[in-house]
Amino acid sequence: KMAGSSAPWIGSAYLFLQSTCKTIVLPSLYESSQKKPSVFKALKLALADSTGSVNGVDMLKVHCSHPHLIVQLKFCKQENCRRFLQSYREGALQESLQNHLQLSLAMTTVPLEMELKAGNEHLDNMLKDEDRCLECIYREKPDRLRDEEITELEECLKSLFVHQSISNNMAVNDCASLNSPSLPYPSQGSSLSPQVTFIFQGQQFANRTLTPDDHQKFAKLVSKKWKQVGRSLQKSCRALRDPVIDNLALEYDREGLYEQAYQLLLRFIQSEGKKATIARLIAALEENSLISLAEELLGLHSTEDCS
Repeated sequence: KMAGSSAPWIGSAYLFLQSTCKTIVLPSLYESSQKKPSVFKALKLALADSTGSVNGVDMLKVHCSHPHLIVQLKFCKQENCRRFLQSYREGALQESLQNHLQLSLAMTTVPLEMELKAGNEHLDNMLKDEDRCLECIYREKPDRLRDEEITELEECLKSLFVHQSISNNMAVNDCASLNSPSLPYPSQGSSLSPQVTFIFQGQQFANRTLTPDDHQKFAKLVSKKWKQVGRSLQKSCRALRDPVIDNLALEYDREGLYEQAYQLLLRFIQSEGKKATIARLIAALEENSLISLAEELLGLHSTEDCS
């Protein structure tokens, strides 16, 4: 049984994508040097949405096999794979990718059909049996390292975000939100702020610097209240003055609430460094009655996919 092994959980699958609109041919768009970065960006964002983390699933290679665009995926944690399968099964991944493609390619709509395979197994036929899908993906070990082209596209995506972010001189680091989420974060072993612990709901918690996981959870769960949280944080953070928050709302309006919230917290982390602590974020959440999100960040919710 998979869970019995101490080795890391690694599996692989192929995601087949095809547009149902005859005028939109995904392989042709991907083969276009001008459109390829936009298609890649949409794939990256949709996959991040499906697992709640930019590191939840890795793209190893994108194949063009007309009329399909085939994405080879690598999963490094069973819980990430579960989230992906749930998103795929419920149609959330399809909807997210359609939306991101529409935004990235500036098209009115990009209708998609999807198919998921692991080896010779068609996972669409067994989606209701999640454990069986996991077994099939787990059996298929990745047969390659990440393609050089994918690495180049990551760099291209970095440039894309730099060009988009002209309203703030700190924005040159925005690429970290998609490229290397560990970059903006101070090392977790570093000394923290003078406040070593803090109290929440009568319990004492260690005050630590914010982690990539905190960042992702905040962006995914804060929803429409991200601006209010930003205004609470701005009381002790100059980088989040009102014009900056308003600029983020405009700049990432088409990307949606997740990206707006992500970029807000990224500004905070980049400007505050080691002082960007969990205690400051929890205080801002409490101020805006976001108790459930605070509990989630502090691990007070037991989620079903925790192992």
